[in-house]
Amino acid sequence: MNILVIVLAFLLGGCQKGDTNDAEEPDIEKPGENIHIYKAPLYWSVYEYCWTQEKQGVSNENMDITEAEWDKIIDWVARDLKPYGYDMICTDGFIPMIADDASGYMTRYGSMDLKKLVAKCKAKGLKLGIYDNPLWLHGPDNTVVKGTNVTFGDLRYKNGDKVAHPGKNDLWFGWAVASHEGAKEYIDGFFKHFSEMGVNYIRMDFLSWYENGEDRGMGIVGRGYGRDVYKQALQYICESAKKYGVFTSLVMPHLFESAALEKEYGNMVRIVADTGDGGWGQFSENSRGKIYGTWPNSMNMFDGFIHWSKISGREKVILDGDFIRLNTFSTDEEKESVISLQLMAGGPVTVADQYNTIGTNLKFYQNKELLALNTDKFAGKPLSSSIIDTKNQVWYGQMSNGDWVIGFFNRESSAQSRSVNFADLGIKGKMKVRDLWKHADEGEAERLNVSLKAHACKMVRLTKPVN
Repeated sequence: MNILVIVLAFLLGGCQKGDTNDAEEPDIEKPGENIHIYKAPLYWSVYEYCWTQEKQGVSNENMDITEAEWDKIIDWVARDLKPYGYDMICTDGFIPMIADDASGYMTRYGSMDLKKLVAKCKAKGLKLGIYDNPLWLHGPDNTVVKGTNVTFGDLRYKNGDKVAHPGKNDLWFGWAVASHEGAKEYIDGFFKHFSEMGVNYIRMDFLSWYENGEDRGMGIVGRGYGRDVYKQALQYICESAKKYGVFTSLVMPHLFESAALEKEYGNMVRIVADTGDGGWGQFSENSRGKIYGTWPNSMNMFDGFIHWSKISGREKVILDGDFIRLNTFSTDEEKESVISLQLMAGGPVTVADQYNTIGTNLKFYQNKELLALNTDKFAGKPLSSSIIDTKNQVWYGQMSNGDWVIGFFNRESSAQSRSVNFADLGIKGKMKVRDLWKHADEGEAERLNVSLKAHACKMVRLTKPVN
């Protein structure tokens, strides 16, 4: 049984106001047809529940969600979020991930049988997403990988394997070494196992630890299996995920070489440190203006989206800004901003608020005019990709029907003005302007100059006038 612990990365190690990941991109073998066919997911996560339990002193081995509590969660999501497109509930770490059948793959999340949980979700029109890693070994070492004579023990590190830190044991996790015989079959069996269960979303964590065994906050945390083995692992993962129709979310990647591997072999990549206590700090202020060369590259969501906007777009990898806890934000303006940027950048909206902590904040998750961007697979860009240029607080992009969307943001603690000439974005002539938070038409214009309160935003959709 693996007990997963989420650890905050502290601000150790070097940083700069630029990108230490920007080495010239290598030639990467592409996975055949484009895997980037999905829109960003809209879903609810157990993260806040687990995070607050841990802060209250509940150990991981004692943490759990009862069946009765699952029923309340599922009923709430189905009633208040599913009508707006949120169609999934997802597990996370913290709670024990248990393999208790002959397959060796995860079958229970704490006391809850996963097949039963899938059925409960399905009965309410929802899907179940799973937090697990196809490189983690949950079952006993004598478990045989189906279709081979290889055991789980054979997949583990052996003396003679080339690793970054040969004198260091792996912290917390038992890893399958992708270069070992049977690893490909093991990974394929992982995706087959979950696909047959009815799961088509996998959130896989701690990838940086696998690649080089290093953590910016904790130092050396494992052997580190190397860039080549990491690449081989991602190739196997991509191949099997595509085969079984599973969406892959890559979490805690170093994103070396401008995310050369991750953007080819994963559907979605995390670009910011863990949500933790949330609030405006995690969204905009934590270590603002700094990009790090290893995980986590950014300590706040806004900088992460700006910096990594260079790799996102339609039919490209999705950027993941991690979970949203609206109950940790102070003002309505802040709440509108965090929802708006996720959708503006083409990212997921992952609700971590609980039915008993959401308060009056549901309305921010239920803005259908903004959620239309998600349906459209929209992915905008900032006017500047520099994290120290205030132009990065204006975002824009085009819908598939030709409409344009512009987002004006104010990260500052005082009122600010933001402006843009439509012609500078390649938009010709006057456009009809509609405010997506006020749900109001605002006439026609060729440019906009907006005044924003502290931490506020303004989201507008531009439509060609009918002659």
